[in-house]
Amino acid sequence: MKLISTIILIAAVMSPHALASTVSATQQLGVCLTDSMNGKERKNLAKWIYFGMSQHSTIKPYSNVSDANLDQMNKYVGELITRLITKDCKEISNKAMEENSAAFESAFSIVGKVAMQELMTESSVSQSLGAFEKYLDTEKIEAALK
Repeated sequence: MKLISTIILIAAVMSPHALASTVSATQQLGVCLTDSMNGKERKNLAKWIYFGMSQHSTIKPYSNVSDANLDQMNKYVGELITRLITKDCKEISNKAMEENSAAFESAFSIVGKVAMQELMTESSVSQSLGAFEKYLDTEKIEAALK
């Protein structure tokens, strides 16, 4: 919730002009980064995100990600991002950084979303994440939404 509040506050403070100046660079960089990665790379990026989240104190007791696993994925992602910025998307990366560093962050946010979508397409993942529906009290929800 705190993250959402922070994002809303940042968006409210930024002027529409500042946002408009980064849209094209963000979109171009996001497309380039996403298009430059294959499915295996997107899955590995999602794996890295999972490994990172598994370090959270609430989740760590349920995870068996070792320090060696985490370091291996950090190395992989470091090399992947280096390639994307210095080779595959060098020109648009420079343009995005010149316009606004927020464009760069937003573009990598797009890449993260695409990586997560790659995992979500597997039926076992969507079934697991949808399993809570059997515990919904639809009558209460419908009454609350009237």
